Amino acid sequence: MLNPLDNFFEQKDEPIKGCLQYLRLLLIGYEDITEHWKYGLPFYYYKGKMFCYIWIHKKYRQPYIGLVDGNKIDHEDLLREKRARMKILLINHLEDIPEKKIKSILRQALYLRS
Repeated sequence: MLNPLDNFFEQKDEPIKGCLQYLRLLLIGYEDITEHWKYGLPFYYYKGKMFCYIWIHKKYRQPYIGLVDGNKIDHEDLLREKRARMKILLINHLEDIPEKKIKSILRQALYLRS
C-alpha cells in the first residue's frame, strides 16, 4: 500500500502525472527541502519551515506550485488570486516545463527564507 504522498502522484492521469512528478523531483532535489503530507497535499519545507506545495488548480486544471511567501516575490507569472500571503505558479502540463523560470522563482523564495 502506498503512503498518501506517493498515492497522490500515482492516482493522477498523464500528462498531469508526469508534470507533478517532475515538480516533486525538482523540489526534493534542493538541499534542506523535505517533503511532507500536510493539509491533504504534498507540502515542502525548507529547513523545517513551510516553503511551498504542489496542487492542481480547480478552474484551470493545471498543476501549480504554491509559494508560502509568494506575496514577497514580484514576478509577472505568479498569481495571487484571493490569497493574502501565497502566490501560485501555474504550469501548463501540455507544454515544455519552464525549468529556468521555476528555478529562478524558487531561488527568490529560498533567498527570502535564508
